[in-house]
Amino acid sequence: MDRQETIREKQGIYIPRWIPWICSIFITAALFFGLWYFVPNPLPRYLMSAGIFVLLLIGILWSRYLEYLTIRFSDSVCDTIDRLSTEKSVPHIDGTDNAAQTRVKESLYRYYDVMTDRQADSMKAKQAIQEIVSDISHQVKTPVANIKIYSGILQNHELEQETKKEFLDQLNGQIEKLDFLMQSMIKMSRLETGIVTLSVKAAPLYDTIVQALNVVLVKAEEKHIELSADCGSDLIALHDPRWTAEALGNILDNAVKYTPDGGSVSVTVRSWQYFMRIDIEDTGIGISEEHYHDIFKRFYRGEEAASQKGVGIGLYLAREIVTYENGYISVKSKVGRGTTFSVYLPNPDFHEFRDIR
Repeated sequence: MDRQETIREKQGIYIPRWIPWICSIFITAALFFGLWYFVPNPLPRYLMSAGIFVLLLIGILWSRYLEYLTIRFSDSVCDTIDRLSTEKSVPHIDGTDNAAQTRVKESLYRYYDVMTDRQADSMKAKQAIQEIVSDISHQVKTPVANIKIYSGILQNHELEQETKKEFLDQLNGQIEKLDFLMQSMIKMSRLETGIVTLSVKAAPLYDTIVQALNVVLVKAEEKHIELSADCGSDLIALHDPRWTAEALGNILDNAVKYTPDGGSVSVTVRSWQYFMRIDIEDTGIGISEEHYHDIFKRFYRGEEAASQKGVGIGLYLAREIVTYENGYISVKSKVGRGTTFSVYLPNPDFHEFRDIR
């Protein structure tokens, strides 16, 4: 019993192969004798009967041939599905296949490729989430441990008012660090896992720059750092204003953080043919050329940044946001003299937004 008969039997509709043959023989015999005795015809009845018999025989053989082709076709499709489900590599199309078999197999192979790609994407997303969880677990250990230590000292020891205030300040600092870390982690994970999508459109850069500068205004005033911006109100780029302000704010926060008291931070926007260029220039401590790529890695902090608060997420987030907007970031710096971050956003006159993810 072949595969088709087995399938039909399992489905409760199995019909033995000999039944159609018996039915065909009876029908042929009935027609033969009916024509022989009851139908008048100028031709000899034996010739007419023989012709009918031959035609019926041809019809039966043709139907059996079509059944054979159908079974062969279904077997070929089932074999292809079985091989795709059990083998790691996609089998080649047999040169003996007819056009219908080839089309079906090619469609199955395309479907297999799509599902394989989706499975790979799913594994990458799962791995990314695992890395994020691992990073979160690693990064929160220090502030949580410090909070436990400070709170334990405050609860179990009698301290002078000045010492108590000092410990409370340290405790508040660790809480702020933990809050900043968690907020940054949430933004990063939502971007990486695709939970949040950017609404990229042609929008003025002036309001985005102002929004980004407001993030660092207080910190700049505390360090007596001069902030300046040069951006025309008619300059437009393809970007998401809210998320781009977040990216620029992170770069500006780094600029203010690593610029000594009395320094300066400037923002300059210029129109290029294909991009709008945003230069953020500071007079800070600078970055070594060998670390230009490292500073955009998640949680990277150079030796020169060890004295400042931070967790190394800001520039990573900035690059992720700008990259999603089909832009890019470059950096030029001289140690001890300052750094310039250049953010390139697509010019709407020459670009259409294209989701690269």
